Amino acid sequence: MTKTTLITGASSGFGKAMAEALAPHGHRLILAGRRTDRLQALADSLETHCHVLTLDVRDSEAVGHALGTLPTEFADVDVLINNAGLALGTLPAQSAELDDWEQMVDTNIKGLMYCTRAILPGMVTRNRGHIINIGSIAAHYPYMGGNAYGATKAFVAQFSKNLRTDLLGKHIRVTCIEPGMAETEFSLVRFHGDDAKARAVYQGIQPLSAEDVAQAVLWALQQPAHVNINHIELMPTMQAAGGVAAHRE
Repeated sequence: MTKTTLITGASSGFGKAMAEALAPHGHRLILAGRRTDRLQALADSLETHCHVLTLDVRDSEAVGHALGTLPTEFADVDVLINNAGLALGTLPAQSAELDDWEQMVDTNIKGLMYCTRAILPGMVTRNRGHIINIGSIAAHYPYMGGNAYGATKAFVAQFSKNLRTDLLGKHIRVTCIEPGMAETEFSLVRFHGDDAKARAVYQGIQPLSAEDVAQAVLWALQQPAHVNINHIELMPTMQAAGGVAAHRE
């Protein structure tokens, strides 16, 4: 059965790779993001019916209007992939830019809530659907400079669990996928466009690719309807949790 799938943050990185992975598997796609030219180029490259939706998930009114007035063919969303998100800065909390914190909260938390609240009632009415939230290992493993970013992703993990509880008895699945180090535009955004700093993050290690994460999404979606994949955590083989730190005088 053809499914209608909404992907936020679809213009690059994980979102773009997800669109490319899902298109051959019976998904008509709503490609949402802020960069219309990239979204249109992606839509033109895919052999499936696409609807390009220029959208900033931080704008609650815009989200409500856009997702409430989708074209008839795309109106019944079967799969919502809350992928839009970002990290900004690596300074310790006492030195971090408050604007960076606010942007992360507005996108990673509020944007996810706005999209979920707009789409979920329809899923409940139809008694079918799948919400996939893209989190991060930063939700569980703190690291220097990860302060607000890790906290926003902890929200994603807990919100996903609570959605599952609220939806008990409904044929609606919820999955939280938490990647580790992955090479996309993530670090370029985090370092405010500093390409040298972004490239240095991945030197000497083979990180995850956007395609690796997209395959995890595809696998979760392909499970039988009675199987809910609650949580997937994936890291590069050469990455591991670092344990508890101690500073000695």
